[in-house]
Amino acid sequence: MNSKPWYGNGLRFECTRSGNCCGGAPGVVRVTDEDVAKLARHLNLSDAEFREIYTREVGENELSLKEKSNHDCVFFERENGCSVYKLRPRQCRTWPFWHHVVESPERWSEEAQHCPGMNRGPLHSAEEIDQISRDDGTFGGTGPS
Repeated sequence: MNSKPWYGNGLRFECTRSGNCCGGAPGVVRVTDEDVAKLARHLNLSDAEFREIYTREVGENELSLKEKSNHDCVFFERENGCSVYKLRPRQCRTWPFWHHVVESPERWSEEAQHCPGMNRGPLHSAEEIDQISRDDGTFGGTGPS
């Protein structure tokens, strides 16, 4: 049986850079070796220096960006937003199309209560959402099979 997902007609999203997904509660922002390399280069650091200063281990062979004491991402500034927005990790770039957010309309609606960009802006097709959610970065760069 080949049924359409609940979002078969697509979903609207446009990042407003509100920062609501960047802090306020403890979390994990997984970074890949590629993310580390891009961000390290941007900050004129070696990969090892970047890892030491900006990341923490969160699982076997997985790294997350560190958080400030208020649980904001280390790169999020309340006044200016994300200081590395153009180079942000895959997990950040794929929000809100994470597999566990698009698994049901209820979960989508729950997240939309805290994200002003959800349900507005350009329409993203079901095919695009499926592709993003399969490799959303929330599991060390690999979504569920």
